[in-house]
Amino acid sequence: MITARAAATFDPVARSVATARAFVRDTLQGWGYTDVVDDAVVLTSELVTNAVIHAGTAADVLCLRTEDGVRVEIADHYPEREIPLQPAALDLGSMDSENGRGLLLCAALASRWGVEYSPTRKHVWFQLDLPDRPVGVRSAGPLLPVGLLPVTDERVRVAVVQVDSEGAVAAWNDDAAYLFGHTADQVLGKQLTDFTAWPQTPGTSTGIADALRLSRWEGSYGIRGADGRTIPVYGSHLRVRDPQGEPSTVCLLVRDYERAVLQTPVRAPVSDTAESRKTDPFEVFIGSPAPDDLDGLLQRTVERARDMLDADAAFLLLATDDETELEVRATTGLPSARQRFARVPVEAGTGRYGSARMPAVHEDLDAVPGAVPLLGNTGMRSVVTVPLKVEGRLTGSLGVAAEAAGRYSNEEALRLQFAADRIALAVESARLGELERLRRGSLSFLVEASDLLAGTLDRDQTLALMAQMTVPTLATWCAVYTIADPASDPELSYVLHEDEERIDGLKSLLTRISPPEPVRTPGARVWAAPSEAAHEAALRTSMRSIGIGDAGGLGSTTRTTLATAAAVGGETVVLPLVARNRVIGMLTLGKPSDDHFRQEILELAEDLSRRAALALDNARLYSERTAISQSLQRSLLPPGLPAVPNVEVDVIYRAAGEGNEVGGDFYDVFPIRDGAYGFAIGDVCGTGPEAAAVTGLARHALRLLAREGFAGPAVLERLNAAILDEGTRSRFLTLLYGELWPQEDGSALLKVVCAGHPLPLRLRQDGSVEPAADPQPLLGVMEDLELYEQEFTLEPGDVLLCVTDGVTERREGTRMLGDDGLADVLAHCTGLTAGAVAARILRAVERFAAEPPSDDMAILTMRVPEPQ
Repeated sequence: MITARAAATFDPVARSVATARAFVRDTLQGWGYTDVVDDAVVLTSELVTNAVIHAGTAADVLCLRTEDGVRVEIADHYPEREIPLQPAALDLGSMDSENGRGLLLCAALASRWGVEYSPTRKHVWFQLDLPDRPVGVRSAGPLLPVGLLPVTDERVRVAVVQVDSEGAVAAWNDDAAYLFGHTADQVLGKQLTDFTAWPQTPGTSTGIADALRLSRWEGSYGIRGADGRTIPVYGSHLRVRDPQGEPSTVCLLVRDYERAVLQTPVRAPVSDTAESRKTDPFEVFIGSPAPDDLDGLLQRTVERARDMLDADAAFLLLATDDETELEVRATTGLPSARQRFARVPVEAGTGRYGSARMPAVHEDLDAVPGAVPLLGNTGMRSVVTVPLKVEGRLTGSLGVAAEAAGRYSNEEALRLQFAADRIALAVESARLGELERLRRGSLSFLVEASDLLAGTLDRDQTLALMAQMTVPTLATWCAVYTIADPASDPELSYVLHEDEERIDGLKSLLTRISPPEPVRTPGARVWAAPSEAAHEAALRTSMRSIGIGDAGGLGSTTRTTLATAAAVGGETVVLPLVARNRVIGMLTLGKPSDDHFRQEILELAEDLSRRAALALDNARLYSERTAISQSLQRSLLPPGLPAVPNVEVDVIYRAAGEGNEVGGDFYDVFPIRDGAYGFAIGDVCGTGPEAAAVTGLARHALRLLAREGFAGPAVLERLNAAILDEGTRSRFLTLLYGELWPQEDGSALLKVVCAGHPLPLRLRQDGSVEPAADPQPLLGVMEDLELYEQEFTLEPGDVLLCVTDGVTERREGTRMLGDDGLADVLAHCTGLTAGAVAARILRAVERFAAEPPSDDMAILTMRVPEPQ
């Protein structure tokens, strides 16, 4: 029999879900059906969400009161719904999907439920039966045999102690004096904590002082009696205020074994049947199956907590490893993009509750500004928060909030705490699993980053790698500042954003503000300048654009400025790049508007910055060494070739190293006196500074001795002596030295000495190739050398080819180009200019093997042109 009804229609907007929850809650509480209010609100929230959000139509809610329960019907107006023509198994869907969850909850919570279709509407209804309780009794236990009743003394004494707002005892009744041995005169005005022995939980700071500030509390502790012994008691505390508004706490205390007198009866355990196991409280609260990932579990938790207490918003924070801070991980009804991963201290707060380790109820946040920092400027007025604990350790905090003041009391805190206790272990398990995955991923990331950074010694490439490894893995954008020397200011060297269209605007913004201060202190520090500059620029741009009617009229500069402000408006952190006890730069990471970095990401970025700093400094040192080596190499080679009358001269020089070592090959062509020119090509054993010393000595000594009028053998013998004078620093040297005299008939007279060097080859006009000199001992080995020079004439069209052993010893496996291979290549160069001959020789050497040359090469060609 229906004894009352209430109906309402809700528009298809998101706010209607909360309004529908409030309608059902107020209706059922007005009927006195408080026992089924929570389940009815949860089911209504899911079904109305399906109607106004997913179906996109108005929702009709009808509440019907019967003698033994309540029936709630929710109908939508979706016109294109197909009507089932025959009974079929109803697919309830998955709890992880966007639809079907309401039907799953109906199956889990409702006594009966069903779905009814009409051509234009769908009705989902559920029936909730009232629990079988005696009328007018809040709770009752079963009849028990006398032997099972709790044991007390002959007279049960209840100590009544009142404690003022400062924690001092204001009232002490006769039963308190009897139980503890202290008279009222002995305790009045003294702190209650002076007489209590509080059972501390390891790792927490919660004590009797915290319990006295709660609106209601119940539990065990100890009172020190007059004889010094601790008497275990069970207490029930209620916080009240007098007509003047002064708060105090009334404590009712009995002996601990008489706790049944005060203890609030707990719910009877559900029988261990298949049906009860199927409706586990955790699964009923979270939904079955529970999300596998931590973020999904947390988001489901805050949504259920909001629905359970008919709240406008809910949030869940997880404790950091050291339990000193709480990190926002899930919200609903709040600007989550701004709050996600934000951190608040555990012990913060200026209201009645200074710790997140205990439940807290704030009736009006306007009266205690800053009590819940997370809710600042959100419009929320009342809030209840409860801790998530596992084995006594704080692991997080769950809270719900409402826009109206005075919405929550200690009763809601107890209900929310019950839910938090059910999910705490699952959340902690998922958090530890996520942490392990993050640590493994971080290790893999750092190994890969180290390999990439170690694979290059180029400064610009190192800067690019640093930025590319952080974006978008660690941050939305990245900027790298470098410091050339301790006296220099930081310089913006590289900028990267995950959206390439934002890079130019970001670079322009960063160049307009002062760079961050180079501080050696390790770790990430917040840098507010980019966000402030971006917001100021956006504000100025918006003010200039007030007269524009629509966004389509905005100029490209305005759109770029606003987009940059959004991209840089979040948290920005700076990590120092420290290498060899010096700050060589800063790595700057940023997030988009109102976003925050996770601590795990910052720790990973700090580790990366240490590796990147060393790689960047190595690249700097390598670049400096390369520049020095290249400068030294250029100083060991002639600046240019002289113009020799009637003789073509060309040189090709290729260093095989990576640019950081000075090669041992050298060449020179220089005028000796009128009508005479000297030329040389040599190879010093080895590379590096020692080889460079011998190379410089040889080139400059050759010029000096030749211009003093010494003949070729005398020049090389004196050079040999100079090399030997270097002692242990000396290196042996192969050298081809010659002198050239252009003749009036168009030919050229040459005199050469080949000291241990590959023999020069002469290409005649008919294509024949022959050595132009005989081999003689190399320099830098023996003191007494008897060298001689050989004279020959280059006729018009003849070519003289001089090379170092990097050409003749070019290898491909077991094959080597050798003198014969070089001669074969030269034989096909008839009629080519000196430069063309040198280029063909180089091309043949490079093509001889697939691998790049491993030795320096010098190719010197001289050709007497044919008469025109």
